[in-house]
Amino acid sequence: MTKTAFVFPGQGSQSVGMLDALTEYSEITTLFEQANDVLGHDILTMVNTGPADDLNQTQWTQPALLAASVGIYQAISKRSEIQVDVMAGHSLGEYSALVCAGVMSFEQAINLVHLRGRYMQQAVPAGTGSMAAVLGLEPVDVETACAEAQKSVSGVVSAANYNSPGQIVIAGEKAAVEAASALCADKGAKKVMPLAVSVPSHCALMKPAAEQLSEDLQNIDWQEAKVDVIHNFDVSVHNDVAAIKKALMSQLYSPVRWTETMQKLQQMSVETVAECGPGKVLSGLFKRFDRSLTVFPLMNAKGIEKLLEGLGI
Repeated sequence: MTKTAFVFPGQGSQSVGMLDALTEYSEITTLFEQANDVLGHDILTMVNTGPADDLNQTQWTQPALLAASVGIYQAISKRSEIQVDVMAGHSLGEYSALVCAGVMSFEQAINLVHLRGRYMQQAVPAGTGSMAAVLGLEPVDVETACAEAQKSVSGVVSAANYNSPGQIVIAGEKAAVEAASALCADKGAKKVMPLAVSVPSHCALMKPAAEQLSEDLQNIDWQEAKVDVIHNFDVSVHNDVAAIKKALMSQLYSPVRWTETMQKLQQMSVETVAECGPGKVLSGLFKRFDRSLTVFPLMNAKGIEKLLEGLGI
């Protein structure tokens, strides 16, 4: 029997108008209205009409993507009974997965990711942090470049996202990231691209944000998961609340181990992957990782229809 994984994207998948191709699903609008009530801020209008600069502020990006991803999942699950064998989310997407798996409520998660975004922004003064994507270099070479850069400029830089074989994102203080980028190029990277981000995620600079988030995690009404969720921090499934809290807190300053997550799904004999959220970043990673997989980006009605048809529903 075909095993199906639902995966949820993180920051970088947002865009003004990202719900335009999903207007027929009232579940999505309803969740955005709930999010507006919880946050006291109209993120639905921000998503529909911009401005993009506001949507790209991490404290608003995170709840907007959570609402969109969970809304898409609810729209599908309310129309059809789908056997979902496992879930995973990239960075912020881990929270979308936990909501869809029934581990925490949508209302609590919306407030939590809004605070998470705010803490992340506050942890590093604007303009002092940076991230860059390194293409075509082995992990050990990227890690060595970061270690050498940290010594040469006395700044923080490390691997932040192991996105796929040959694609690693580094993060840290601006000068250290620039030094590490140059070293990666010297070591034979095919391309090194600075990323337009407001905060350097998944590095040691986020430890203050993690400490603040840990207090908010104590206030969540945790429930038993209905579907296994693979966590970024240790590529493991946790049912113990203490372990889930640790994974979410550690995730902020530890790398996203997405390559290993894809390998784990492969080992579990997953054959169908549905990317539940705006965009198709994760779909692209899965297609390059394993061409035998059937991958469905669910960013519009057509994608949702193709998934249901592919599953024979």
